[in-house]
Amino acid sequence: MIRQDFSRIESKRKNVAHRQKQFLTPQYAPLTYSTRLNFYTLPPTADITLEQFEQWAIDRLRVLAELEACSFRNKSPAETAAHMKPLLDKYLPLSGSSSGSGKLQEERMKDHYSHFILRLAFASTEDSRRRFSRVESMLFRLRFLDNDVKERQAFVEGLNLEWEVVGEEEKGRWSEELRAAAGGFLKGERFEGESWFKVDWERVPELVEGRRVFLRAGKAYVPGREQMSMVVAEFTGRLDKALEMTSRALPRLDEDDRLTPILAHLSNNFTTPDASYSSSTTALPGADISARNIDTLSSSFPLCMQNLHRSLRRDAHLKHYGRLQYTLFLKGIGLNLEECLVFWRTAFSKITDDTFNKEYRYNVRHAYGDVGGDSNRRGNGYSPFSCQKILTEHPPGPGESHGCPYRHFSTENLTALLQAVGVKDSEVLRGVKEDKEKMKFHLACNRVFEYAHKQEIKKVKEDGTWGAAQLETIVHPNEYFKRSYLLKNLGKTPAGTEAEGEKGDVKMEG
Repeated sequence: MIRQDFSRIESKRKNVAHRQKQFLTPQYAPLTYSTRLNFYTLPPTADITLEQFEQWAIDRLRVLAELEACSFRNKSPAETAAHMKPLLDKYLPLSGSSSGSGKLQEERMKDHYSHFILRLAFASTEDSRRRFSRVESMLFRLRFLDNDVKERQAFVEGLNLEWEVVGEEEKGRWSEELRAAAGGFLKGERFEGESWFKVDWERVPELVEGRRVFLRAGKAYVPGREQMSMVVAEFTGRLDKALEMTSRALPRLDEDDRLTPILAHLSNNFTTPDASYSSSTTALPGADISARNIDTLSSSFPLCMQNLHRSLRRDAHLKHYGRLQYTLFLKGIGLNLEECLVFWRTAFSKITDDTFNKEYRYNVRHAYGDVGGDSNRRGNGYSPFSCQKILTEHPPGPGESHGCPYRHFSTENLTALLQAVGVKDSEVLRGVKEDKEKMKFHLACNRVFEYAHKQEIKKVKEDGTWGAAQLETIVHPNEYFKRSYLLKNLGKTPAGTEAEGEKGDVKMEG
């Protein structure tokens, strides 16, 4: 068991000399969660296991990454809520007090802990703090809108926010300006019955930007119906300050050595959430996954694997990391060891059998766990690389073809590759360029996927055969292949891929 002492970072101890603070014994108070919503003011102090520490953070990161993806795709609030509901239910459920659920405290404890764990992981740089604050505010807004009205109001009242109520005399004095700020929606009795609050304008930037408030003497006059914006702005402001405090304290934080690599891993995964590989989730029973069919199947490969396949066919060779990345991917789609050896031997057409057996055969067998020691065999070899691993480890050098084209290619070379595999829509290419410039590489990949499968995605959405969870952002090359294969073969028998031609607007050629 571990106790992650978040309180050492944010506690405010009075009447104690600064040099003495680090030697004090932490004081822990039991926490109970009376409401579903949380401003995360108090750090958690209960004991949790190391496995819970990591898994809870990963689950929250999945939710935040998908929420960020929704915003980049310009989904409306209603579309975002519908898309996120099954993912929240799966990874970060949070029942209301009136639900009668027996897991209220357990769910709220996970929500509380996972927020603070990620706060630690993303407090070190200004960019990660800004992104974390943004997506956490989006999550809070989503939950605020979904919350029971009575429970929501009780939560707001319990915050003791410093909002100055506008009296009737002042309200009458500025009635015309207030009506104009309300956009003409408040007329007659509706205006008279509306309550107004006065806050510093910096606390409601969203309302100021939308010209939905009356500004005077540095104060924003906010109608009661805009309460949500005020609460979310307050949440964001407090979180920004807390993240800044955490960043200053991190260098002095004497962390458990077991937690440091976990926090570093989580921080790295804010580029794109990592995805654990499971052969059971990416397997395609009945599909013809064989050496002779790889060329056909490559139309469903993500761009990183298509680039490797095209380079292999062009040069009859790949360098070490390219072979490793591609071999593990092929293993992940279901190509067995014997077929993989056949594939590589026929692909390396410029060398002799003796050279292949001496220089390359062992590495393929090792990747599959067929050789290399007991630990490798027990673990069934290495797992296919996730997008995160491809993005962050072993960047390609001259003459190498591995890596992620969205990250490692120049814009010109990336555009040329996309056009070569059939992506020629100017709007899509412009979107990919913008994603690359913003370092949203996984979103660029998903943008291309959605374009290449737009008719199929439309069909499964309309007939309800696929839900939001089955269309969540792809963060693993093998998941890309599986989803592409299933969409392209809707209504077909799995083994029919080889005989059937590709349909749709785009052919992603191998």
